[in-house]
Formats: sequence, C-alpha cells, structure tokens
Amino acid sequence: MHAVILAGGKGVRLRPYTTTLPKPLVPIGEQYSILEIIMRQLGERGFTTATLAIGHLGHLIRAYVGDGAQWGLHVDYALETSPLGTMGPLLTMLDDLPAQFLVMNGDILTDLDFGDLLHGHSQGRAPLTIATYRREVKIDFGVLTAADGRIVEFTEKPTIDYRVSMGVYAISKQCLYGYPPGLPLGFDELVLDLLRKGRHPAQYDFDGHWLDIGRPDDYDRANAEFDLLRPALLRGV
Repeated sequence: MHAVILAGGKGVRLRPYTTTLPKPLVPIGEQYSILEIIMRQLGERGFTTATLAIGHLGHLIRAYVGDGAQWGLHVDYALETSPLGTMGPLLTMLDDLPAQFLVMNGDILTDLDFGDLLHGHSQGRAPLTIATYRREVKIDFGVLTAADGRIVEFTEKPTIDYRVSMGVYAISKQCLYGYPPGLPLGFDELVLDLLRKGRHPAQYDFDGHWLDIGRPDDYDRANAEFDLLRPALLRGV
C-alpha cells in the first residue's frame, strides 16, 4: 500500500511555531513530531511505500525522514516549487502512483486505520473516498425561519450536527486524469467536478480521535492531551 503525505505548506496559521520548522515537524509531547507519528502509523497499518510532497523548508523534512527505513517504509519525495493546492501535487507524480492510494495532510493526529480506509476504497467503485468526522455547532441564539415576511418556525439555541473532511482520502488515480500537471488543484475543486459528473465520492465515517493541527490553540491542545492519546496513536510504543 502507498501513501502520499502533503507536507509542503508554510503553516502560516501556526506561526510562530512554523517560523523555523515545517509544520509536520513541530514536536508533540517530549519525543515525537507529527510526521513521525504518521510514519509510524503507516508502517504499523501495512503501508510499505510513501511519497512526501514537500516545499517550504522541505530540506529539513528530507533530513528528518530520510528513506523511511526506520519505520519500515520506502520513502521518496516530490518537490513543490509553487503552491499547488491539496490535489495539485498528485498530478506531478501521477505516472509513478499505483491505481489506488492514500492521500493525507501531514499535520493531523488521528487513530484512524489508514489501511482499512484504503482497503474499503479498493473494494468499491467510488473515485474518491473521504474520511469524515462528526462535528457539532451550538447556536447561542434562538433561530428563526421566515417565509413571505412571516416567522414560520422557531428553535431555541439548536445544536447542528454535520460531518467534516478529516484531510485523509483514498483515491483512484483515474479520477485525476485530464487535469494539467503543474497547475493548482484543490480538494474542493476535485469534489465539485466529481459531483457535476455524477461520480459521487464515498464516505468513510470515523468517530475516534482526530485533531487537525492548524492553529496555535490546536497545537497547544494536542500537547496537553498527548499523554492520554498516545496509546491510541502509537500502538505498542
């Protein structure tokens, strides 16, 4: 099984932590970086190869990860010289990718079974399978629904449930054919194109641990909770 890890961003929202370190290398706990946790998880879940899409401070990621042998992986690299969005880096390496593979952001902490996600995708017919996570938003106001200038419904301080993308996908490379390499392609653009074509992505529901390290508050929370999450994130370590 093969994984592509997107590790080329500048991590602007996580500054000042990312001033001198790429976001995937910021430390979690006292011993690990985010990227090392991900690499360990991939090795434990049956992945044998991985491509790191690097850009900002990519030489530090190369020096840290090397060839991946310490985690039982064979790692190669794809250099992003200009911002290409979430899916754009895949277009530059498409010929070297297997028919189905995993794609994930290099800044998330989760105990999602990446191998099960990719296996489930390979057994189906969807062009893309999106790992999703349940979120709740509590509205602190009474919500009104109006029609023709009249209030027709009232809900006091409702809670809205919805599912969000976790930044982890299983993808069939066929659905990327036709997009020009070297140009930006966002995850949103790809999904909207697939929906317009009637090629609906599949959903992989997950309700375990998931934290997107996007902002300083998220990073502080990850460090505060790491001791509790460590057994789930790093099995047998």
